Amino acid sequence: MRTRILAAALAVVLLLAGCSSGGGDDGRIVLRFQSLAWQDESVAATRELVEEWNARHPDVRVEYVQGSWDSVHDQLLTSFEGGEAPDIVHDAADDLADFAYGGHLADLTHLLPERLRSDIPPGSWETVTFGDGLYGVPFLQEPRVLVADANRLKESGVRVPTPEHPWTWEEFRQVTKRLSGGGRYGVAWPLRDPVSATLNLSLSAGGQLFHRGPDGKVTVRFEEGDEVVPRTVHEQVNTDRSASPTTLGSGGSDTLPGLFAGKYAMVPLGFSYRQQIAQQAPEGFDWQVLPAPAGADGLTQGVSPQTLSVAEDCPHKKEAVAFLDFLLQPENTVRLALGDWMLPTGRRALADPALHTAEHGWATGTALAGHLRPAPAQTVRGYPEWKDKVATPALQEYYSGAIGLAELRERLEKDGNLVLARYQR
Repeated sequence: MRTRILAAALAVVLLLAGCSSGGGDDGRIVLRFQSLAWQDESVAATRELVEEWNARHPDVRVEYVQGSWDSVHDQLLTSFEGGEAPDIVHDAADDLADFAYGGHLADLTHLLPERLRSDIPPGSWETVTFGDGLYGVPFLQEPRVLVADANRLKESGVRVPTPEHPWTWEEFRQVTKRLSGGGRYGVAWPLRDPVSATLNLSLSAGGQLFHRGPDGKVTVRFEEGDEVVPRTVHEQVNTDRSASPTTLGSGGSDTLPGLFAGKYAMVPLGFSYRQQIAQQAPEGFDWQVLPAPAGADGLTQGVSPQTLSVAEDCPHKKEAVAFLDFLLQPENTVRLALGDWMLPTGRRALADPALHTAEHGWATGTALAGHLRPAPAQTVRGYPEWKDKVATPALQEYYSGAIGLAELRERLEKDGNLVLARYQR
């Protein structure tokens, strides 16, 4: 009996701790906002906007809580189950499916202001739509681009691609061969996390991988369009020797010293890596941003936007959405985009002249905005497990040359469908 009483008391304490939005000592509403901003400029911009909100809204105070991209899924899962989740949740769209279907996120369909609904394109809203509900606001997105050593390109005489005239995947392969030799590589693929890059770039070649049937269930099919990007990387590493094999297990930041030193001519990276390059590049290093290669579907690529959601347990959802509306006013979204070196989803913010300058490749990035589509795995239940247990090891082994294309297909399809089936019973 004493044990049950203590357990019940502890549960009450945890519940009260989780419901910080119930109000402060002075009776004001308090909302906890967990932000995943991590670059100094982004953290500063987000904190400044929270302070501006609090100055203008004395009756609804927002508390800034710093989170981490490295652990956000497990941390949110634990906090949701324990009743301690933040009221306002910063995450990525491809991480929301299980939380939305699990009842942890509020449906914002009838809470969002029309200004916000109409400013963000339908394709972006698809990334946060699960069933009949909207479970987040997509606000920043990041295309993948090629960051190149401009001098190496000029010396080689290769055609420099533009968003209007990009390289094809085959042309990209030939260019990297031409840029290789003498201990130097045409490209370095940082593929420590190979799944997202592979799936999103494969959309350009018509790859989809996940297919939803009439019954709503999803199956994995590795078809012709899905082969183009993996095969290109595999051939660059194992046949052409135009891609460094040592970077396959690296993160994007790990490849920058080699880029600066001339070891690699190009590195495929997320758009936000430009901030690190601008800060870390040695004096005299001339770099430029190029569009990713195009396939049968042109420059199309998948993105998983950063999102802002409201916890289902938040007792002040209207106030939480009002804060989101403030945070994502066009001028504020531009501040967040510049701080994160990413693109806004909203049309008005994206049109801001500050995001269309030639400096640091901003204009190249904004030219790609119209080609961005929801990531293929966006609404797939069980995707995190499929990614970690099946796709990541299979792609890593394929890229390293340990297995062939046939075995890659078998593992992605056979093992992958076994995982997804457990989430769709």
